[in-house]
Amino acid sequence: MSRYALLLAPYANRVYADQAARLSLAELAAFRPVLSSDISDIGVEKFGGVEYLGFTGSLSLRDISYLSNLSAAYALFERVDEDLLRPLEITPLARYDSDLITIPKYAGKTNEQFTKLVLNLTLLASKSADRMLDGGLTVLDPLCGRGTTLNQALMYGYDGIGVELDGKDVEAYKLFLQTWLKRKRLKHTADLVPVRRQGRRAARRLEVTLAASKDDHKAGAVQKITVLQADTTQLDGLLRGGVADILVTDLPYGVAHGSYDDAGGITRSPLDLLERAVPTWLPLLRPGAALGLSWNVKVARRELAEDILVANGLEIVEHEPLAHRVDQGIERDVIIARTMN
Repeated sequence: MSRYALLLAPYANRVYADQAARLSLAELAAFRPVLSSDISDIGVEKFGGVEYLGFTGSLSLRDISYLSNLSAAYALFERVDEDLLRPLEITPLARYDSDLITIPKYAGKTNEQFTKLVLNLTLLASKSADRMLDGGLTVLDPLCGRGTTLNQALMYGYDGIGVELDGKDVEAYKLFLQTWLKRKRLKHTADLVPVRRQGRRAARRLEVTLAASKDDHKAGAVQKITVLQADTTQLDGLLRGGVADILVTDLPYGVAHGSYDDAGGITRSPLDLLERAVPTWLPLLRPGAALGLSWNVKVARRELAEDILVANGLEIVEHEPLAHRVDQGIERDVIIARTMN
């Protein structure tokens, strides 16, 4: 058995940085089921005045590959003795350059490290956990905004499906992705086309096909992003069933963004949206899929959100506490649930 030390990445967001170690401890614990041997004695340690996540185990090369994708992972070391750290090579899933994630800046954007954390927790709770390193999965974000979750899916080598009601956000995402792909000289297609249902225009669909290299493109190893400009509570007939391995989304926080109630008015609580949307989302998931939600607990109590998920036949996945302060009006939490089949 060896003792390991994981150095956390620096954060520009000071509030998030102050809580990153605690969140990373919860995330590290969630990786345990996919590792070849158990890890123990997980905790925060300091060397030279710098914080690390310390843990004991016997890591294989595949185990290191898994842990390389921790949202806060910056470097991994094996403790040689009390005073020396031996660096280990980490191999995070990074199909594209990191600026795919870091370039987009806009009001209301979710911290990209947090987005990766929720995606990881959701994937690790699903039946697809052991396929994390192998690609070929599909991530659904039914409230995708300008595509932070979808871009993380691309980085992992997965396909992405998004739903966004705001046409300006869909167009902005199309413009960013096309511009980025052209600048990187990557083979791609991108089309924004109308979608009809029962003879009437019901939505617009952004369809992007891309490959990480010319060789991948020639071999047919392409990835696909699909974004529907549509109401996430009214997706019947717009997407086929069983398309996604995991669902990851950020519910409206009730500060800068609200959600629509049944009468079409704006409400600060995301629970109305969740109650109407979950029955629409579940048929889009494959057997063994998991769902990961983040939201502002100041406008919606956790137990009420859990009740909605359980009422729709989902099982709540237990994890270490993840609630954390974002700013004065937002305290964010995470719920992970999985389908029972």
